[in-house]
Amino acid sequence: MNIMNKKLISLAATCLLAAGSAHADVSSTVNLASDYTFNGVSQTSNDPALQASVDYAGEGGFYLGTWASNVDFGGSDDTNIEWDAYVGNYWQLNEKIGLDAGVAYYTYHGDDASSDYAYGEAYTKFGYNSSMGDTELNFWYAWDYFGTGAGHYIMMAAHTFTVSEGHNIRLSIDRSTSDDVNKWGWGNNFDEKSYNHYRIEYMASFSGFDFNLAAEDTSMDWETSDSRVVLSVSRTFSF
Repeated sequence: MNIMNKKLISLAATCLLAAGSAHADVSSTVNLASDYTFNGVSQTSNDPALQASVDYAGEGGFYLGTWASNVDFGGSDDTNIEWDAYVGNYWQLNEKIGLDAGVAYYTYHGDDASSDYAYGEAYTKFGYNSSMGDTELNFWYAWDYFGTGAGHYIMMAAHTFTVSEGHNIRLSIDRSTSDDVNKWGWGNNFDEKSYNHYRIEYMASFSGFDFNLAAEDTSMDWETSDSRVVLSVSRTFSF
């Protein structure tokens, strides 16, 4: 079964909204993707995904939200929906450095065993803005990964270059690590402690829509984690 760790699109949009507004606001984002991947692993058996979020951004950088997507883990598992919730706070520490920290809870539905997969995760994200673009150092930790009882963490470094107004290129590398391969592991035999994920993406905005074209690969040899190109189109509505 192939799974993931979490939700940068919706969370990033929420953090930007919280940072840029002194008043409470509610928004919703609808996203259509050619594949739902996270950390380079497809959550839909290489098929398309329809995703949506509802986000609340309050004063002082506080935010909370919920996000959902179709999923397909393959085999006899009939899990078909992932539904998550998250809450956190964004702080602009100075003109160049921002900090985002929060917790998320991931639930799954559709199969008799789906509820066993639910787990919580804590995250911390540092952002640095300079004339060369935006640099990120992001960390996630799950203490009961996918309900297996294994601790699991992800470390990511990313940099976004602005090509022109409304056009950006983002490079990222992340490493996913299990602290107990007897409970959860990666690789063909699920006995590898870690794997790496590489991604380059072009992001553009046009007529109210956000477009993302990404090429990515991992150090694993799974069919659902090999090199691929993913296209997504989203639109955010404010209320």
